[in-house]
Amino acid sequence: MPEVAIEEARRFMEESLQSVGTPAQQAKDHAALLLHADMTGHFSHGLNRLELYINDIRSGATDAKAQPVVLKQKGATAWVDGCDGLGATVGNFCMDLAIKKAKEVGVGWVAAKRCNHFGMAGWWAEKAKSEGLIGMAFTNTSPILVPTRAKQSALGTNPLAMSAPAKNGDFLSVDMASTAVAVGKIEVQIHKGEPIPDGWALGPDGKPTNDAQVAFKTGRLLPLGGFEQTSGYKGYGLSAMVEAFCSGLSGSNSTHNIRSWALKSDEGSPNLGQCFVAIDPECFAPCFGERMADCLQHWRNMEPVDPSLPVLAPGDKERINEEKTKKKGTITYAPNQILHCNELAKKLNIKPIQVL
Repeated sequence: MPEVAIEEARRFMEESLQSVGTPAQQAKDHAALLLHADMTGHFSHGLNRLELYINDIRSGATDAKAQPVVLKQKGATAWVDGCDGLGATVGNFCMDLAIKKAKEVGVGWVAAKRCNHFGMAGWWAEKAKSEGLIGMAFTNTSPILVPTRAKQSALGTNPLAMSAPAKNGDFLSVDMASTAVAVGKIEVQIHKGEPIPDGWALGPDGKPTNDAQVAFKTGRLLPLGGFEQTSGYKGYGLSAMVEAFCSGLSGSNSTHNIRSWALKSDEGSPNLGQCFVAIDPECFAPCFGERMADCLQHWRNMEPVDPSLPVLAPGDKERINEEKTKKKGTITYAPNQILHCNELAKKLNIKPIQVL
């Protein structure tokens, strides 16, 4: 499998974004967002996503030079217009504002309209966590989730994320789609030339499919939990909750009114809704960090079913992957991913990504 130096992956992402008119700082911020996904093992949201952002900038769906503006704010809350900016530009603006409010009044809750894809939701929750706060982030997306008992997609992957600090630098981090899997995972299977597992998606006939190409083209993902018999209505409910936080509060498009998911689209801005939350645990019972650390260690110390697979706390897998990647100094990509990058480099007239 191809190995790419971490800084080479960063260079390629930044130069790709700058080649289509993205200012240097915005390109740097957005590349950091994508690189974090690859370093933590979530390849669906890293380099795999780069071409989507490039195409949206070129088509005008994303304004790479845009800066968000506050439309209204009161106390702990704010309503923001993302102005169709890059995901990292809007995300940094909104979470920075939520953090500021949390430090002033204990809580910051910011909803934004006219947003674009903002990468891993967990990145934004962890931004608040790094400031000693509990962070949460939500976004709606293109319609791809099939509600329980329905035949067509109506809601999105609508992810939700939460990150909380614990004593001695430890932390809890939850980042999950409300669908059985993120659509990017299906794209990764396509790059690998491998089928998808049972319970991920439906084909055009409304029956389960294991064909990654069919699943991606049809765009009908099952909710978290799968079918009704396996509690898929819970994933459906979570997706609906995220919809209320995002489009409901921000005035953005509701998921069923968002343009379809596509690598290339000339349908204009998706006008996604996003929500960023920061909470100061010091405003509540003392010793929050100690209690969180106790929970984390209790879970990790539980006897596993398989001794070779220890029990992990939410967020451990990503933390371990990131530590290993930093130590190794390289990221392992699928061969097809590198081929796609080389094709993109030719289109953008930039230096191809260098494989070690």
